[in-house]
Amino acid sequence: MTISAEQPRIIVVGSSSVDLVLNTEHHPMPNETVMAYRSENFFGGKGANQAVGTARLGASVYFIGCVGMDPLGQQVMRNLVDEGVNVGFVAETENAATGTAYVTAAEGKNAIVVVPAANLFLRTKDVDAAEQYFSSADLVLIQLEIPMEVVEHTVKLAKKYNKKVGVYAAPALKLPQEVIDYASFIVAKSYELKTVFGDVSSEEIMKKYADKLFVRDDTNSTTYFNGSEMKYYRNDHDDVHNKMGMGDAFTSGFSIALCHGNPIDECVKFGNAVSLKVAKNRGSQSGLPYLKDMF
Repeated sequence: MTISAEQPRIIVVGSSSVDLVLNTEHHPMPNETVMAYRSENFFGGKGANQAVGTARLGASVYFIGCVGMDPLGQQVMRNLVDEGVNVGFVAETENAATGTAYVTAAEGKNAIVVVPAANLFLRTKDVDAAEQYFSSADLVLIQLEIPMEVVEHTVKLAKKYNKKVGVYAAPALKLPQEVIDYASFIVAKSYELKTVFGDVSSEEIMKKYADKLFVRDDTNSTTYFNGSEMKYYRNDHDDVHNKMGMGDAFTSGFSIALCHGNPIDECVKFGNAVSLKVAKNRGSQSGLPYLKDMF
């Protein structure tokens, strides 16, 4: 893994939210009431997570998203600014509140309900407003907590300027074929591949998208096909407190390694190492490592 002297320029188009985490002894069953022994608030949203993740790893980051005109939206914006992310193209809407997520954390697993709210009011014109920065970007990152038409439009704009695109296919939705074909890399969860790609076997789909599709699971492992063989890399640890945001952390690390010109296997290893760091801390963003923490 090598880090060049040049600072990567990354545009993240995606969601932001505030996460309310309820820690319980077990997940409630239907019609059951359980008591939480602790509640915590964190900044989240897959787009904002990746914006913060890549910024902490040394990138110059522009974030394109949408928040509500409410106190939570101002908190999200202030946090991104504090993290060194440019928020000049974050839209504000009066039509919805800032996105939130409600998480029940118990027995090492999370049950998550996301309220996209303002994230669904992100429009293609908000992406177009930042078009001048696409020409100088090294990479454009997108996820699926925003309208699919915005995802497709972002890919078309990146293609116009011949820019790399990274897709974290979560929450799982069927990806348009043009997005799949143009993407430089796609990160997806192992149990969601059929939702994203259709009813085909995991091995078949990975072989079809060699060195493009990277399949993740909850043990912080990544599987991909390199054109000649299946590759599997796992980086786990007993000291794992938090599994929220591991996919965003992996995507952030992979993106930074790729922007610095590293081979795919080194990008995967670095992504896994970043993901493990966030898993040792609380919060999808607060546990994200800085570049100095990785060496």
